[in-house]
Amino acid sequence: MYFGKRFNLKKDELFETEVLNFFKQHQKHFYTVEEINERLNLQGASAFKVLVQTLTSFEQEKVIRTDSSGRFAMPEQLKTVAGVFHANDRGFGFISYDPELPDVYVSADNTNYALNGDEVEAEVIKAAQPGSGKGPEGKITAVTKRNFTRVVGEFTGFPPSEVQKVHQFGYVHLTQKSLQDVPVYISDAGVHPTDGDMVVVDVTNYPSTAYPKSMRGVALQDLGNKNAPGVDILSIVYRHGIPTEFPDEVMAEANNIPAEVLEEEKTGRKDLTAQDFVTIDGDSSKDFDDAVVVWKLDNGNYHLGVSIADVSHYVTPGTALDQEAFDRGTSTYLTDRVLPMLPERLSNGICSLNPQVERLTMTCEMEVNPQGEIIDRAIFPSYIKSSARMTYNEVNQILDDKDDAVRSEYADLVPMFEVMGELHKILRDMRHRRGAIDFDEPEAEIIVDENGKPTDIKMRERGTSERMIESFMLAANETVAEHYSKMHVPFLYRVHETPDSEKMRRFYEFINNIGVVAKGDIENITPKMLQKVLEKIDGSALQPVVQIMLLRSFKQAKYADQLLGHFGIAAKYYTHFTSPIRRYPDLMVHRLIHWYQENGTNEEAQARFRDDLDGIATHSSEMERRSIDAERDTDSLKKCEYMLPQVGEEFDAVVSSVTKFGLFIELPNTVEGLVHISTMDDDYYNFVESYLAMVGEHTKRTYRIGQAVRVKLTNVDLEQSQIDFKLLPDENTPTSDLGDLVERPKPRRTFNHRGQNDRNHSNNRNAKGRSNNNTHNSNNRRRPQAGGSGNHPRISHTNQSQQTRKK
Repeated sequence: MYFGKRFNLKKDELFETEVLNFFKQHQKHFYTVEEINERLNLQGASAFKVLVQTLTSFEQEKVIRTDSSGRFAMPEQLKTVAGVFHANDRGFGFISYDPELPDVYVSADNTNYALNGDEVEAEVIKAAQPGSGKGPEGKITAVTKRNFTRVVGEFTGFPPSEVQKVHQFGYVHLTQKSLQDVPVYISDAGVHPTDGDMVVVDVTNYPSTAYPKSMRGVALQDLGNKNAPGVDILSIVYRHGIPTEFPDEVMAEANNIPAEVLEEEKTGRKDLTAQDFVTIDGDSSKDFDDAVVVWKLDNGNYHLGVSIADVSHYVTPGTALDQEAFDRGTSTYLTDRVLPMLPERLSNGICSLNPQVERLTMTCEMEVNPQGEIIDRAIFPSYIKSSARMTYNEVNQILDDKDDAVRSEYADLVPMFEVMGELHKILRDMRHRRGAIDFDEPEAEIIVDENGKPTDIKMRERGTSERMIESFMLAANETVAEHYSKMHVPFLYRVHETPDSEKMRRFYEFINNIGVVAKGDIENITPKMLQKVLEKIDGSALQPVVQIMLLRSFKQAKYADQLLGHFGIAAKYYTHFTSPIRRYPDLMVHRLIHWYQENGTNEEAQARFRDDLDGIATHSSEMERRSIDAERDTDSLKKCEYMLPQVGEEFDAVVSSVTKFGLFIELPNTVEGLVHISTMDDDYYNFVESYLAMVGEHTKRTYRIGQAVRVKLTNVDLEQSQIDFKLLPDENTPTSDLGDLVERPKPRRTFNHRGQNDRNHSNNRNAKGRSNNNTHNSNNRRRPQAGGSGNHPRISHTNQSQQTRKK
């Protein structure tokens, strides 16, 4: 037995092993700290203190568990799990079943022909090894739900003689990495495409014992030749299952909606047509779903009015319009097209706050004091008449550039814009004081010609007007959420939960390793603590490194029927109220506001939507993810097309992520690609994970996130939307002794040249090392989204979960 008198270190691996062995010997029993202390025969207060520290660490790492009385025991061994299978193109995969627990590894022999994204049940055949970092291993016993029933790929036909013999017209090659080796053989019962056409296929048979590496299906639609204009993006759209056309019954309902506001529709609404509401959007925007008005009050406070198109008045429960909007969940904005949630007659017509015409709205009025506190509010149905359709550029010319010509053109509105600028700064400072985290990263706009071919990638600058509208939308979203939360009624919220303490522990360890001293209780992390970390490195070379690592530690924002707060903007109350034309949750929030105002808040009224909200929240979050994935895939494809003619050219770049198989680098125009470790042939390089560094064993050359490099573009793979670079020699490359921290591998690693398998084996992360749950999107058709993505990804004030999307 291990005795306390031998104990003289704060962390002693022998002691941890002894404690762990104790639990393994008594797996079915719970013990208090005192009982464990006694059974281990520990002596002295110092030993008891370290025992408590060890138990606490084990609990955080899920090595042990506690009951309601605070007693400790070994975790219950998993027997079966049910979750989502994430396949690797090498054949193996992982099952995610609980965000708080490690995934279950599944070898290639135990997948039971499950495909990427399938919902599965599995038997755990090997338990996790506590303290080893290895999770459990499983064997899939059943596929309970297929990830897809339709696929998209390139068609290759069989000769007529072969068709008659096998009763198959040809096969479709799928471009998804995990399905590249699983062709879909199509029968001659469906449409008959020609070679090279992109085809939508309804899958009828999945891989099985008889056909382990293929599927069967029927060709439903021929999208056209893969090289025809627009087919590339259309293929992505169909691959993600996003509808492109509205059903006839939906269009019939939309066409029956009046094109103008009727007099009887104004009944019970507040007339705000005398107020100077304005819309402020991008140059190319066509749907204007929010308008704002601001004035200074006599008491020194500010009046902020945010009026949002009342889409819920026209899209009502039980209609085909509502069902279609729910099914789509959100509008999807791609480089050369928009797939709207609602038909154009609504989105660009009666629901768009066009200038000088009356429109039905839902208004949130706020009185804001000079400290940015909202001291009074009112939320009610209304109707307005927008005074002007302003663009971001015009308002920036008024506020930032002081352009005389533009100020003269809008002379009547300039005083209000200046007051708006004042109020924005007040609201911004208020958010900063409470700890809101601001990642204001550059955003790219991909310019395409009439055929959808990219001609340029431009960086978008955000001026005062973009940030100002963002501030006003944030204020309205918070105010509506707080109002209905305090009414204690069922409601729909936008939530961004506090990061896991384990991820925060790793983040703090990493930044301490690179010299950023940060203090705070990681068990009780707050936005303010992380804001202070970012302030310490603002403008320094470490800034991109720390930001990326922090983003990795965040959870994905989502919708929920519970008030869970929004960590990114340090807000206790948050919802999405401001974009009902393009987001179903916002439409639902308006519907709830109407319902409670018309029916009260008694139990009967609260019961109307209570049971529906969780499903609406879950589905909306899933559809948001689908849309972001399609946007990400489209951006990646178009960036590859843009770079293809530049193969062989050299570029300045920065290291955006470091992995065991190489460096991801980013060009100034946000194009990203891989420098595979096999091409770093000037030395043998070791990956130092704790520092996110790649270090040469002999030269000690060191590459880390944020480091400037010179690269040559060597390859562009359009089918996989992947770009490869090679580092160019640089005598000024930094050196370090970080490689000394790496335990030398016995055999030298081997890699395929392009690293295609390795690309997909980096913890499901995108090029910047960020979780795909936070993938960014860039599109100028939307204004910055307050409260998020978008998950994102990237988390910023422009989108508190998935980078910049409109409001």
